[in-house]
Amino acid sequence: MINQKIADLRQDYRKATLNEKEVATGPVEQFSRWWQDVVQSELEEPNAMTLASSTADGKPSARIVLLKSFDENGFLFFTNYESRKGRELAENPYVTLLFFWKELERQVRIEGTVSKAPGNISDEYFNSRPIGSRIGAMASPQSEVIPGREFLEEKVKTLEAEHLQHAPERPEHWGGYIVKPTLVEFWQGRSSRLHDRLRYTPDGAQGWKIDRLAP
Repeated sequence: MINQKIADLRQDYRKATLNEKEVATGPVEQFSRWWQDVVQSELEEPNAMTLASSTADGKPSARIVLLKSFDENGFLFFTNYESRKGRELAENPYVTLLFFWKELERQVRIEGTVSKAPGNISDEYFNSRPIGSRIGAMASPQSEVIPGREFLEEKVKTLEAEHLQHAPERPEHWGGYIVKPTLVEFWQGRSSRLHDRLRYTPDGAQGWKIDRLAP
């Protein structure tokens, strides 16, 4: 049965348009343009993105992670390699990233393949984090069942005591991933649900083809 109070929630989008003649020739450059808009709009945590992964047999899962960098090589984030998502990324390298910037009435969907970032990149980022965040990454057996919060708090106390004289090094179970895009779709909300959707896919000649999709 339809819950009419939920079904009647609507928002008409009118803030901007998305035109083939005005976008960049490549998706990373276009993402960079939109990223500048996001930064200038001073949105909270604009780098929050949904990461969708799946097991080898296709069972999906999704969660929010934080983008830390992007360039022509791909989109970079960090996590625990032994977490549920880490295990799924090892089984199946095909993933989707989704950004939703509701204040700008925009979405970006990125499909691609994921691989571990080089160790020096993971080391550099880990060493730039606050000490508490580094200790937390070391203490947490992410995604595993634990007996209670006290278990984590005790591990943190132990690690803090061990590293009073020297900063902790990045553990082997923690580091970065880079998503190399094979498809990028830019979505701009428009009035009456006639949204603008432009999709970038490889053109076979080291460039990108741009298609408009029906909303």
